[in-house]
Amino acid sequence: MDDDLPPDLARLRTLETWAAHYLTRIRTRIAAVERQQAQPRPAPAPTAAAVPPAAGPGRARTPDWGIAETGVGTSVAEVHRGDCWATGRTLRPVSAERARAELAGGMQACAVCRPDRVLKRT
Repeated sequence: MDDDLPPDLARLRTLETWAAHYLTRIRTRIAAVERQQAQPRPAPAPTAAAVPPAAGPGRARTPDWGIAETGVGTSVAEVHRGDCWATGRTLRPVSAERARAELAGGMQACAVCRPDRVLKRT
């Protein structure tokens, strides 16, 4: 025989018992999910503004704007959007007003996320 099952009857009976038990668990879960899906779902509550979810349990929310130190050899500060992939691990969260002020003061804007195109004076 060319399979992965044991050749003796005792171990085959043990596997059969385990498989029957596990099949019962699976069928119970299927019935519970079917009952849950059969119930009418309530309408979602309206939200005031969409807030980006946290990166995971216990992690802070992604900031809207930030300043990151970049450069190889010489350090250069850049303004980034909070969700920019080019920030590395050095992103310091700042307000939109501070990011605007830094850009107006001559700080470099990230070439990837282009905050200078988004942070226009209103």
